[in-house]
Amino acid sequence: MRSLLLVTAAALLIGAAPAQKLLTPNDIVAKSPASAWRTIPADDLVVMDLASGGRVVIQLAPAFAPVHVANIKALARGNYWNGATVYRVQDNYVAQWGLNESDKPWPQGVTPKPPAEYTRALKGLQITRLGSPDPYAPGAGFVDGWPVAYSPRAGWADLAHCYGSVGVGRDLSPDTGTGGELYAVIGQAPRQLDRNIALVGRVIDGIDRLSSLPRGTGDLGFYKDKAQYVPIARIRLASDMPAAERPSYQYLDTASPTFVRYLRVRANRHDSFYIRPAGGVDLCNVQVPVRKMP
Repeated sequence: MRSLLLVTAAALLIGAAPAQKLLTPNDIVAKSPASAWRTIPADDLVVMDLASGGRVVIQLAPAFAPVHVANIKALARGNYWNGATVYRVQDNYVAQWGLNESDKPWPQGVTPKPPAEYTRALKGLQITRLGSPDPYAPGAGFVDGWPVAYSPRAGWADLAHCYGSVGVGRDLSPDTGTGGELYAVIGQAPRQLDRNIALVGRVIDGIDRLSSLPRGTGDLGFYKDKAQYVPIARIRLASDMPAAERPSYQYLDTASPTFVRYLRVRANRHDSFYIRPAGGVDLCNVQVPVRKMP
């Protein structure tokens, strides 16, 4: 009788369907259809080439800071950043670049005193909700590829200070910064800066070129000696580059079913490595996938 039971059990095991592989976020991205991706306009890409040969590519966010973004485009087209450097690298915080307190005149088309574009109206935004509490705002989610915080009651929305976010350096209020001095977040997301500074975009390629730079030893991470400054060869808009040299990128559409699945799995990791799903996820821990096009 025992032998019969063993044979029966073995037969059941042989005929059983193989265990279904538990999907990771990368699996979902890898299997995403072409329709789930959106191409970033070339006019919204800033290409910063370091003199050392490294390249940093920034996607601009005109829907959130239109005047500051227009300034950045005018500065790039007016060659304002000729001679610019990375002059501040503060550990677990930001890398900052520009001309550092230069009195160089603004190119044509620059608004010297932009409005405080720290938030925008929530109305008109189609938000894919994070689904987890956010400690810095009543709501959080994603709009057109961007991580955003928002308040349904007050009616505002803002870009979140996540790793790679690019903001405008400014003095004390009421100064709002022009866009000539920019920084990128290279550490833990400093969300306390949300709604206090103009965020204009994010680094989508080459953040390692900034995060791996030597740390400044002066106050707030500024380099004490100008000999430590990291020279920038040039800063251009991708739309102004020759077509054969122009980089092109796509982001995963945050309104797509693919992204919704990706977000759900990020919040509930249950693949072979994870023992216990977290049941939630931080806004800045959901990196919106970006890919470079041939």
